[in-house]
Amino acid sequence: MSLEHRAFLYRDVDEFLAVTVPFLKSGLERDEAVVAVAREPNLSALRDVLGTAGTPILYRDSAEFYRHPVHTLRDYQAIVKKSEPRTVRALAEPVWDGWDERQTLEWVRYESLINVVFENSGARALCPYDTEALPPRVVAEARRTHPLLLAGGDSAPSEEYIDPETFGSGCDRRVRFDRPRGADYLPIDGDDLHKLRSFVGEHARRNGLAGQPARNLVTAVNEVAANALQHGTPPIGLWLWRDGSALITEVGDNGFWRPGPSPLTGFIPPDSALQRGFGLWTVRLLVDLMELRAGWDGTFVRLHVKC
Repeated sequence: MSLEHRAFLYRDVDEFLAVTVPFLKSGLERDEAVVAVAREPNLSALRDVLGTAGTPILYRDSAEFYRHPVHTLRDYQAIVKKSEPRTVRALAEPVWDGWDERQTLEWVRYESLINVVFENSGARALCPYDTEALPPRVVAEARRTHPLLLAGGDSAPSEEYIDPETFGSGCDRRVRFDRPRGADYLPIDGDDLHKLRSFVGEHARRNGLAGQPARNLVTAVNEVAANALQHGTPPIGLWLWRDGSALITEVGDNGFWRPGPSPLTGFIPPDSALQRGFGLWTVRLLVDLMELRAGWDGTFVRLHVKC
């Protein structure tokens, strides 16, 4: 069964409830696994109308559920798998405030990726967008990332929808890969990556990154470097620098990726550790943001972690 992925453009709580309550009730009547992820005050309004005691609806606050695009993909995937053989009906309201320009682009891309990750799940997803509160750019992107659109009481295919691979290519073209001249550099010229792990760990400590986030960064850089040693072309190196509140590391080599990476590379949850793409998927889970660029001048993987 194919995914039903619809953007819902609404103006106030009353309009929100008028659509979402029947949507969720219909799922209960069909014995589907029903999930309601919404922002306040919408979440409380849903609880007031539908109740919480004894209800099979799984309620989640968007502020807690939407913290990291790839984590959110993973968590929805877990819900779908756990619910099998029942299909999932999800009210899924993203969070759009508090992100910088680059993070916003990643969340827009996330909405597009839903169409690939869950294309054969048979799930029904309704994604509310508050047209009175959200920036016009975010609302416009909803029309491009959702095959279906519900607005003003009318439901129809979105005429502006773009397939995820084409959409992802557009996202990649908007990412700049400038590197400051003062970035610290470490050549990677052997299979023993102990020196690299120590180098990254020390810089993490100097920049106030400790505990699990620091260990995650070291693990992620080690994975990317090992991949470059196995598949890349020397010289291979690591650059590291601070950019505002973020610590950025970049691993690059002179290899030309043939065929080039798909805009979906590392975004699609693998079925097992043996599946191609598992390494980059894991790296995306470990850091706040991973960027990939491959061209004639080499292949570069950039990792962002908030300090």
